[in-house]
Amino acid sequence: MAFGWRCTGVAWPGDEPQLGWSRGSERRVSTLAYGVGLGFRAVGERHCVGARGNVCPLGAVVSGRSAGGRCPECARLDRAHSVAADTLLDDPRTYRVYLAWFGPGLVKVGITREERDAARLREQGAVVFSWLGRGPLMAARRTEEVLRAALGVPDRIAYARKRTVRGQLPGERERFGEVVELYGRVAELEGRGWPESLERLPLDVVDHGGIFGLDRAPRATRAVRELVDGGVVVGELVAAAGPDLHLAVDGGGSGSGSGSGGVVVLDTRLITGWELAAVDPVAANDVRVPLIDIGGGGVQGGLF
Repeated sequence: MAFGWRCTGVAWPGDEPQLGWSRGSERRVSTLAYGVGLGFRAVGERHCVGARGNVCPLGAVVSGRSAGGRCPECARLDRAHSVAADTLLDDPRTYRVYLAWFGPGLVKVGITREERDAARLREQGAVVFSWLGRGPLMAARRTEEVLRAALGVPDRIAYARKRTVRGQLPGERERFGEVVELYGRVAELEGRGWPESLERLPLDVVDHGGIFGLDRAPRATRAVRELVDGGVVVGELVAAAGPDLHLAVDGGGSGSGSGSGGVVVLDTRLITGWELAAVDPVAANDVRVPLIDIGGGGVQGGLF
């Protein structure tokens, strides 16, 4: 089954987001910049993106609302080989434990491979973070469990909740405060559940508000619910956080909140598996796909 270029999602290898693309064995990326127009039209049906770099053997059609973009079999395969599945007990690599802050009252604990540095934090849309410790995988996992049990810190937060608070972020000092306070409580756990094999790292709070563009962008009020065949998304990129692109649009789109412009969030996990045709981003910005209210190798120009 032959397809055109399909998006593989957003990556944050540095301070600029990149969209990945695949066509058979070919791979390339688009580095995104704020103030630049993006435009595409969804074509045909959405197909499974496969797992662990492998093409889905069934070429299965998947739901437009699925954030994973995988059929059940590929989803199981992808999960079975992930760190989160706790199947890599003999992994020799060093891991880091972190605190990630997404908005007032939204702090989570997580782990990432040390060689990835802060890429995982940017991919999740963490506005503020600090490292807690480094060591073997199972010690890092044990630390997550200790923080959940002793301090009530969750290990995951839904993207919908992150979007709800993202448009009302306090200033940098207030953003730092919650992480600093929680770091102090974590430090008190040494000798009381903190794994001996995990080296505790000093407090070093990092703020991503600037590289995400959140401090200067208008508040987003709507989000794309799903793409549909022939659905068009055209807008100016004004901010990005994790997989979310914040697009300033002129048209109203369809679904809840239609009839006016503003800023619309496009979760790029919803566009994986679609074949996307180029739409001139210089044309009038518009979104003609279903929307919902929030809280309720290089590529030349645009996406292509």
